[in-house]
Amino acid sequence: MTVIDLTEKAARLIEQIETVIVGKRQTVRLTVAGLLCGGHILIEDIPGVGKTMLAKSLARALECDFKRIQFTPDLLPADVLGVSIYNQATGQFEFREGPIFANVVLADEINRATPKSQSALLEAMEEFQVTADGRTRELPRPFFVIATENPIEYEGTYSLPEAQLDRFLMRVSLGYPSPADEVDILTRQVKEHPIHRVTPVLSQDDVVELQDAVRDVVIDDTLKEYAVQLVDRTRSHPAVQLGASPRGSLALMRCGQALAAIAGRTYVIPEDIQSVAHAVLGHRIIVKPEQRIRGLGPEHVVGDILRSVDVPILAESA
Repeated sequence: MTVIDLTEKAARLIEQIETVIVGKRQTVRLTVAGLLCGGHILIEDIPGVGKTMLAKSLARALECDFKRIQFTPDLLPADVLGVSIYNQATGQFEFREGPIFANVVLADEINRATPKSQSALLEAMEEFQVTADGRTRELPRPFFVIATENPIEYEGTYSLPEAQLDRFLMRVSLGYPSPADEVDILTRQVKEHPIHRVTPVLSQDDVVELQDAVRDVVIDDTLKEYAVQLVDRTRSHPAVQLGASPRGSLALMRCGQALAAIAGRTYVIPEDIQSVAHAVLGHRIIVKPEQRIRGLGPEHVVGDILRSVDVPILAESA
């Protein structure tokens, strides 16, 4: 698959999603980039701004198996992974696959489940497999988890542990629409919700081909070093208690490749990495308590790091 083909198919996918999600081009592009990278996306925002709709729009635009898991305090790991049931006819236990065995999995309100149930996703998200009843089962390809959570409601919720946050390629948000965009939203929903008009534009095989093609996008060694410098600076920043892991460096590289392909380029430029830095690094940073009291958050730290690290100059972008 050529970069031109990849760009055209990604553009069709973005176009379908934007029939539902209005005025949030950057968030939609990042979500599609996450799919092309073979990673997973955490959508964190207040209620009612379209978190679940973004996930459902993406799923409907793909001709892939889609499952939704509503995370609740009484959710059990078996409700996610599956369970063995005794078959009287055969006299044997048969494994009934849980909703995790799908191409696109929506983990809705993931922080409402207990840590035990949240941990059911750890192996699946990192190793693309599930171990249950002493047997390891491969997950289908592609496998893409989109999780949503409400960051301002704490009653009845369980914070995601750092180990699980680190498994999300990016954390994105939608935010309030502009007044003009909100009027557009109302207009589109006068008769029916636009989600019902979303049609599949990519098959399961298309997604796999796109994910393989993204890895062929060239990234110069100087940009690899740039990504590592950004991540390394999170570990030494005076306001940071815990910096990003090497997964952060890998995520910057992969997301840079995906955004370059979406833009129609065969190579990564510094702007590709810069544009994903907040989404990739923000949830991987723990700011010191005294700095949080002063109102300093991960977004401020990432911004400071981007300003302090020299941007490499490439021959292609010179």
